[in-house]
Amino acid sequence: MSKKLIIAEKPSVALDLSRALGKMPEVGKFTKEKDYYESDQYVISSAIGHLVELQMPGGKQKWDFDHLPIMPEKFDLQPIDDNKARLNLLKRLMKRKDVDEIINACDAGREGELIFRYLVEISEVKKPIKRMWMQSMTNQAIAEAFTNMRTDEEMLPLANAAKCRSESDWLVGINGTRAMTAFNSKYGGFSKTPVGRVKTPTLAIMVDREKEIQAFDPRDYWEVHGEFQVAAGQYPGVWFDEQFKKGDDKHARADRIWDIETANAVKMRCLGKVGEVEEKKKPSKQAPPLLYDLTSLQREGNSRFGFSARRTLQLAQSLYERHKVLTYPRTDSRYLPEDYVSVAKETMGKISNASGVALPQGCDAHAGKAVQNNWIRPNGRIFDTSKVSDHFAIIPTGQFVNKLDEAELKIYTMVMQRFIAVFYPTAEFEVTTRITRITTGADTDSFKSNGKIMVQPGWMEVYGGAIGSDKDKILVALSPEEEATTSAVNVEQKTTKPPARYSEATILSAMEGAGKLVDDEELAAAMSERGLGTPATRAQTIEGLISDKYIVRAEKELVPTTSGIRLIDELNDIGVEILCSPEMTGQWEYKLKRIEQGQLKRDGFMNEIRDLTTGVVDRTRSAAKAAKEAHYDDLDLPCPSCGLQPLKQDERSYRCKDPECKFSIWKVVASRPMDVPELEQLLTKRFVGPLTGFRSRRGEEFDAALEFDDAFKIKFITEASQERERQRQEEASQIDDAPVIAN
Repeated sequence: MSKKLIIAEKPSVALDLSRALGKMPEVGKFTKEKDYYESDQYVISSAIGHLVELQMPGGKQKWDFDHLPIMPEKFDLQPIDDNKARLNLLKRLMKRKDVDEIINACDAGREGELIFRYLVEISEVKKPIKRMWMQSMTNQAIAEAFTNMRTDEEMLPLANAAKCRSESDWLVGINGTRAMTAFNSKYGGFSKTPVGRVKTPTLAIMVDREKEIQAFDPRDYWEVHGEFQVAAGQYPGVWFDEQFKKGDDKHARADRIWDIETANAVKMRCLGKVGEVEEKKKPSKQAPPLLYDLTSLQREGNSRFGFSARRTLQLAQSLYERHKVLTYPRTDSRYLPEDYVSVAKETMGKISNASGVALPQGCDAHAGKAVQNNWIRPNGRIFDTSKVSDHFAIIPTGQFVNKLDEAELKIYTMVMQRFIAVFYPTAEFEVTTRITRITTGADTDSFKSNGKIMVQPGWMEVYGGAIGSDKDKILVALSPEEEATTSAVNVEQKTTKPPARYSEATILSAMEGAGKLVDDEELAAAMSERGLGTPATRAQTIEGLISDKYIVRAEKELVPTTSGIRLIDELNDIGVEILCSPEMTGQWEYKLKRIEQGQLKRDGFMNEIRDLTTGVVDRTRSAAKAAKEAHYDDLDLPCPSCGLQPLKQDERSYRCKDPECKFSIWKVVASRPMDVPELEQLLTKRFVGPLTGFRSRRGEEFDAALEFDDAFKIKFITEASQERERQRQEEASQIDDAPVIAN
């Protein structure tokens, strides 16, 4: 009897498929073999994520311009070493004589399609193909995907787009990395310099912010705060300029005063005076937030709990794969299909009746209220098929488990509460704006007081009514025509602050919204759907930048290193700024989307990528040649290591002219450019300083003296290092002075 082979992306999914499909009479029960499941008509097995990758350039090819660009006519595949055993198993199953059809049950999306297509291609199997497209791992979703399989012809455009993405990333990544490595190794040595289509523009966003911070010039300003007495009590207010209009000064605000004399004059005019009060009240509504996609889940997981983007993805994946309590998490949509109303209603009913399981406190009652009031009904903010691409928003499945660990429960609670809250009514407030005006002669000083009272909690009830209201003030009541006496006035000095460094939460937002940085409307529209990278790969991009030592984690901040800043500067100086611009990703995403829709041919796209890659290599080669041919005066000082004179100079360093001597010193030390007199003193006396303006890997400024150690490496001498040395010497002295006790 002929059989059909179903290939899932992971072993846990293969197990779920065997359980769900085994309940269908037309499939029959499965028996477990070593790494697959088999019934009378079907075989189910799985990959372990990616088993195959594009083959790297062969041999011990040098990373120099003589071997670039690398442009294979055909991209060969190679097994990933750690997963060869699983690949060989799938090859054997695909080639079995009784297997006459192969069904792709990998994750629904571009990457899942790529994993499957590369498996079939490397196995050289020519058998009919079909596609199971699963949006969640519930038995119902699996059965629906099995019943409504897509044809191979339907999936070919997505497969072409997936291969184009993979091959173009390879071409730009391999050639860009090797070209920049050759550029930075042009004077000898090997200075590996990775670049990538998504990674480098993401780094550029953080570097641009870091340069804003470094160039920021803080300014002092003053605020005037008043306390006002009325019959019902006191209320606060902040002085502001009612005639203020925004201008070129981006730091100007209506409540900022730029000199202490003016601020003190306001205080003297107002203290103890009586003011007229104008009050306006208006109702305000706040709609519930949208459902989660992966990026918004990662952002909130980072801001609320300090989880890295990678950690949040791991937790969501575990809740989807292992516990089956969430739908597919690697999604970029915050909406549900329009035909999903009945499923949402059923899921809400299950939550309301759940007991004895790991359910966030109060969720059953809140879900019951939503069901009782019939709030689960068609709503464009929730159900919109046009805003669902490969996957819909992350929601609970309606299945429950008895126990989750603490971190899993936090993410599960976020998704559960958001799913319930999105169906609740809007929250309603009464917003009060109170202006107290004090007139002294020709001068009128105005103070603003804001208050907010929750009238109906609406969706905030699901969160205990606290979200968004922790900073709101309730103002004491006023009688009609009542005046206020200024009981206290304080002048507070403050300083303008530079923009904040990116955290994982804010860089995820920047990556998601990178289309806003692109001028072309069509490209910006293409990026509005995906941004830089995809929700599933953004965490990996951040970790890759850390691994490449282009950024470091400093508590919640992501700080570019000297290497990261230098790379972006070099790309711009060379003229290949396209590699650090979101525009290239916008162009790719726009065209890949057209390939997915069958509107653009694969060959045309890849020819454009080859031209772009050749241009990057050619410009980098020319820049390296120009740099080597540029004339830099020698420094008429002896090499501190071998004594040979003079020292040679290039655009980034001074080095010994003897190729056998390895001495060199950078012109920029810890992000601080060194003046020639400072370098001369360090080279001749082996010590200079103390100097200011150094910057640590965490982005923190520090002062230090510089000293050459015995190996002629720079050593930073700071107050902290000197204190440690004093303590070490004292401890050593105590040991030396200790009495010797004879046995």
